[in-house]
Order: sequence, then structure tokens, then C-alpha cells
Amino acid sequence: MTAILRLESRKRVRGSIVLLVVFGVLSALYFSMFPGIQEEMEVLEEAFPGYMFDMFMIEEIHTIEGFIAAEIYSFFWALLLPIYFAYVGAGLIAGDVQNRTMDLTLSMPVSRESIVLQKVSALWVPLVVLNVGVPIVVYVGARLIGESFDPVSLAMVHLLSIPYLLVCAGIGLVLSVLVDHVRTARAAALTLVFVLWLVDAVSRVDPDFEWIGEVTPSRYYDQTEILVHQEYALLDAGILFVGFLVLLGVAVLVFIRRDI
Repeated sequence: MTAILRLESRKRVRGSIVLLVVFGVLSALYFSMFPGIQEEMEVLEEAFPGYMFDMFMIEEIHTIEGFIAAEIYSFFWALLLPIYFAYVGAGLIAGDVQNRTMDLTLSMPVSRESIVLQKVSALWVPLVVLNVGVPIVVYVGARLIGESFDPVSLAMVHLLSIPYLLVCAGIGLVLSVLVDHVRTARAAALTLVFVLWLVDAVSRVDPDFEWIGEVTPSRYYDQTEILVHQEYALLDAGILFVGFLVLLGVAVLVFIRRDI
């Protein structure tokens, strides 16, 4: 039975397209700025305190790879998009419980495990739309201003972001099965993802506290290393994917045992 998957997938189409358009507009803005300020980038690198570069993983912003990694991927892809996935994940179950449509769903011949798995599987829509559309926009934008990206590193920065985004969605999903009120679940999910990102960013400043960031998902996704240095942390991506499976398993177990 895949009716839930088809229905949830259709719900994600509009939001995914809107996000793609937003990223496209932002990318066009940043690409239009780059040629005019490229020569001043080295001066800016010296002007800003070093801890800011450590916090936001900024390197070589005078190059197109470093500039886009800092302006688009370090903030929008590593923070805002994970918050979006946490927000969506937090509404997958809690939304139906709150508006009582879950009672109708459970009255049909479908298991609770299947409900959770189908709802999570519908996240393929934003994952595919954004991770296919955005790199095309970025690659074409760079070519239009006379710059170029290594297509492999550009593809990998998106491919390796998928486990990270899934973990953030998994955090929201666990809260979604624990909390009945969708607003509460969403607020808790986006707050938790932001706090985890902030802990990781701050812990990078002081080597004595860097170990704290090891428990944060964002520590295992470094867009700058991928784009600037072409270093692909496949093991880190594997750790994130295992983390997602654990969160998914916890959500399924909790949902099976709870009363609606």
C-alpha cells in the first residue's frame, strides 16, 4: 500500500519548487556580486577575525569555490535547509494526530510502521528537487560569469548533504511521535537543530572544546572541505546515515507503543 507515500509526495512538490526558486534567486544575486568584489576578498579575509572563519568554515573566499561555499552552502545549505527538514519531519505524525486524521488512517489496513516509513519516504521529493536543481543553477551561474566549478565536487557537496538532511528530518520525526501538538513539535525541532549547529560552530573556535561538536550532525558535513579541497568524507556521511536509521527506528518504536 503506497497511497500515503503518493499523497505525502504530492504535498512536498510545491514547497520544494519554492525553495528551489529561492535558492536560484539567491545564487544569481551572489554570482552577480562576485566579479565586482573578487579583488577585495583578500582584504576582507584579513579584516575579519579568525574565529569567524573557524565558526563558519570559511576558506579562500577570493575563489569562486570558497565564495559560494561561504555565502550559500555554509549558511543556507548547512543551517536553513536542515531547519526546514526538521520542521517538515516534526509535522509528519503530529500534524495528523492533532487534526484527528490519524484515526482515519489507522482504521485502514495499514501498519503503524508503514505509516511512518511512507511519510518519511516522501522526503525524496525535496531531496531530489533541491539536490538536482541547485547544483545546475550554481554550475550555470558560475559559467555565466566566466568561472567554473569542478562538477565532481559540486555533485559531492549535494550528495553528501543527503545524510545530514535526513538526520535533521529524523530529529523532527522523533519529536513528531512524542508530541501531539504540531506547533510544539516543530518549534522544538527547529530549535534543537539550530542549537546543535551553534554548538558545533562555537566549539570550532577553541581547540579545548572542539570535542563537544562531535555529537552534532553538522560536524560530519563540511561543505568547504568538499568544494575547496575536494575532500569527500564518506565515513562521516556513513555515520550520519546510521544516525538517521537510529532516529527512524526510535520514531517507529515510539509510535507503535503510544496511544493515539
